[in-house]
Amino acid sequence: MEVVIVPDAKAGGELIAEAMAKLLRRKPDALLGVATGSTPLPVYEALAAKVRSGAADVGRARIAQLDEYVGLPADHPESYRSVLRREVLEPLGMGMDQFTGPDGTAEDVQGACEAYDKALSDAGGVDLQLLGIGTDGHIGFNEPCSSLASRTRIKTLTEQTRIDNARFFDGDIDQVPHHVITQGIGTILEARHLVLLATGEGKADAVAATVEGPIAAVCPASALQLHPHATVVVDEAAASKLKLADYFRHTYVNKPEWQGI
Repeated sequence: MEVVIVPDAKAGGELIAEAMAKLLRRKPDALLGVATGSTPLPVYEALAAKVRSGAADVGRARIAQLDEYVGLPADHPESYRSVLRREVLEPLGMGMDQFTGPDGTAEDVQGACEAYDKALSDAGGVDLQLLGIGTDGHIGFNEPCSSLASRTRIKTLTEQTRIDNARFFDGDIDQVPHHVITQGIGTILEARHLVLLATGEGKADAVAATVEGPIAAVCPASALQLHPHATVVVDEAAASKLKLADYFRHTYVNKPEWQGI
C-alpha cells in the first residue's frame, strides 16, 4: 500500500478530494463509497468546494454507504443515511436518487445485507472507497477478529465503539444502538481503490498495525495490505508510530506526478 504523510487533516482532505475529482473526470458516473464520522469531513468540504468552483462535476456521480445502524429510523438525525445526506449529498448538490445504502430498519436484516451486496455488484462496484479507522483498527464496523473474507452483515458493536460514538448521541451511550449493518472486509476489498484517512495521535497505534504489522483479523484494517490499490493518508500525529515514516515521505516526494494516489 502507499502511505502519504500530510501536514494536517485539511491537507489530507484536499489530497483525497482531488483524487475523487480526477476520478470523476475520467468516469463521470463513478460510484464513490463514503464513510461517516469526523475524520472524513475535510474530504467532503474540499470536494464540495471543487464542485462550487467547477473543478469537479458530480451530476452523474453516485454515492454508496459503508454502514448503518440497525433499528434507527431512516429519518433519525444520527442514522448514517441522515448524516450522509447532511454532510455529503446536500453540500455536493446531489439527490437521494444518487445514493444507495443498506436498510437498517428491515425486518429481515440478513436479507437486507445480502441485498446491499448485490446492489453494489449490480451498480458495477465501488470505484473509490473512503475509509476511516477506529482506535482498535476497525474499518467500517468490522470489529477486531472479523473475518477478512466477510460480506455485508450484521455486527455487534464493542463497548469501546459505542463509547466513541456516544458523542453523536448527546454523550448518552444508552442511545447508541448495539448492532449495525456493515460492508464486510471482503466486500470492501472489492472496491477498485481504497483510501484510508487517519488523523490524530489516537490513531497512531492502529495505523502502525495496519501498515507495518502482520495481516491479522485482530486489526481488520491490516487487510488493506492485500489490496492492489490501497492508499493510506495520515497526518503527522497519526504517522508518529510508523517505523518507515521517512521512507514513505521519500517515496511520495519522488513519485511521478502523473501517478496521483
